[in-house]
Amino acid sequence: MKRSFLLIFLITLIGIIYISRLFHLQIMKGSENSLTHSATIKVEYDYPERGYIYDRNGKLLVANQLSYDVMIVPKEVEPLDTLEFCSLLKIDKEDFKKRFSKAENYARWLPSVFLKQLAKEDYAYLQEKLPKYKGFYIQKRIIRNYPVKSAANVLGFISEVSEYIAKNSEYYEQGELIGKLGVEKQYEKELRGIKGKRYYKRNNLNEITGSFKGGMYDTLAVPGKDLTLTIDSELQEYGELLMKGKRGGIVALEPQTGEILALITAPSYDPNLLVGRQRSPNSVKLFKDSINMPTFDRGLQAMYAPGSPFKILTGLIGLQEGVIDENSGFFCNHGYRYGRRPNEFMGCHCNIVGRPVRLKTAIAKSCNTYFANTYRKIVDKYENATIGTDAWSEHAKSFGLGNYLGYDLPSGQKGRIPDGRFYDRSYDFRWGATTTISNSIGQGEVETTPIQLANMTAAIANKGYYYTPHIVKKIAGNVRLDSTYTTRRNTTVAPQHFPIAIEAMHESFIKGTARRSRVEGIEMCGKTGTVENFIRVNGKKVQLIDHSIFVAFAPKDDPKIAIAIFVENGGYGATIAAPITSLLIEKYLKGEVTRKHVEDRMINLSLQERYDNQLLIQKTDTIATRTK
Repeated sequence: MKRSFLLIFLITLIGIIYISRLFHLQIMKGSENSLTHSATIKVEYDYPERGYIYDRNGKLLVANQLSYDVMIVPKEVEPLDTLEFCSLLKIDKEDFKKRFSKAENYARWLPSVFLKQLAKEDYAYLQEKLPKYKGFYIQKRIIRNYPVKSAANVLGFISEVSEYIAKNSEYYEQGELIGKLGVEKQYEKELRGIKGKRYYKRNNLNEITGSFKGGMYDTLAVPGKDLTLTIDSELQEYGELLMKGKRGGIVALEPQTGEILALITAPSYDPNLLVGRQRSPNSVKLFKDSINMPTFDRGLQAMYAPGSPFKILTGLIGLQEGVIDENSGFFCNHGYRYGRRPNEFMGCHCNIVGRPVRLKTAIAKSCNTYFANTYRKIVDKYENATIGTDAWSEHAKSFGLGNYLGYDLPSGQKGRIPDGRFYDRSYDFRWGATTTISNSIGQGEVETTPIQLANMTAAIANKGYYYTPHIVKKIAGNVRLDSTYTTRRNTTVAPQHFPIAIEAMHESFIKGTARRSRVEGIEMCGKTGTVENFIRVNGKKVQLIDHSIFVAFAPKDDPKIAIAIFVENGGYGATIAAPITSLLIEKYLKGEVTRKHVEDRMINLSLQERYDNQLLIQKTDTIATRTK
């Protein structure tokens, strides 16, 4: 009896589930979906205006303009004079066949793009002739226009949806446009709006006989929402100008909010290149440029060893772990010896000999020996190197390093802060702090992106906390930003440990490695970095010109801007990265630059010869490898 009751119950339950699902598909959703795919119904779309994009000061960065696409419904096409039609569209017969075949493969009864983005003059002429060619019509669309020729990596672009998206999306049809890269991709739903639809009845001759069911299913287009970015357009343009002839990335943040003030990658490109009929050939050139990589956002995606700026973090972790205090001193005899072999020696250029180096001086003068000793004490504090490295790693990661920061842009890299397990897997012998000693000075296995290093700098400026970096400041219609970007995130280093590091960073501009880049009237805090750059040639390790790095924030007591910059093959941090950073800080805080000689030198400085030489070395290695 119980078994039969259970069987009846299961059959009834399954029946209810099937009926509910069929009701949902056929009655609730099926009506509108079947209209779109019905041969007796014609659907016309009313495309909304895409949301405009502004910078933090209300400057227009992205606007709209009308575009005209020639559409085709293959099933409705009647025999035509192909040569005459091709001459109207300025295409050849082979091109016509390919386009027609593509449309048929997509769907014979659905509209798709035959020829996109006609010129205005071609549209006016074609509009008169097109009615004689059944199955073809012109669809107006909104495409982008970029009044400011910068920030291409930030803004992204829009392009035609892929065939896969068109076939599997409930919203997009083939030929429609969608955001690709940058803000256009990340905030696609907010920017695109909602397209309107009008349904018309057709008879057996494919003639429209009127509105379907009195317009019951018709909808109005809803315009996209305008976005206000956190970017300062003038600072962005100025940074791109300073990076002309160079490769690298710059990220500037507002420490108190996490707002991205500038996100610069070099080289870059004019965003207008990816608009209109020339978008396709231009995109091929840009995306296939594997040498300059203008579409690769070095501010978000390039991973570099952070070098000397990481020493600040090593010092702060040492203070938090209690293995040093601000008066702890270590003797530096031009470097730190961590083994008996000749190569087990870390050189140092602080030139402080005969007296102990203390934390403030170690940061200002960039003493390798001090931070090697501190790192070793941190790891050796624990019962084994695995646990000690884990402790060091967790502190470093609390500054936003070693993982995706969670910012509102679609691209990025995790970087790397190794932990104990990383080395347990890497070595088959008993390793210790001296095995990984290069981590202490931001080399070894440590890798960061410019945005991560800028975020670390903001956390130091804030004395132990940061807000997740973000690019959108406001969405029209009072749509609130995600709480991810308004939640304060604390580091594992207590606030009382930061003043000594901040004073040392300030001293870098007074009598340290950044003294030649100080600006009158602005108390800046910073740290130079010079990172070794190696490649392998014929199986041998060859050293190239170092990368130039700098981090800074200002003003010292009320930080308004924090910056990290990487200049590939730029040499010493003080020679290129530091001057560019000081110019950007002066421009942002004062609105103008007073040191015109420094500005002219940075704008006119090109490193192209260095890049060409490096490419020549790499090509030599490739040729040698192939001939072996």
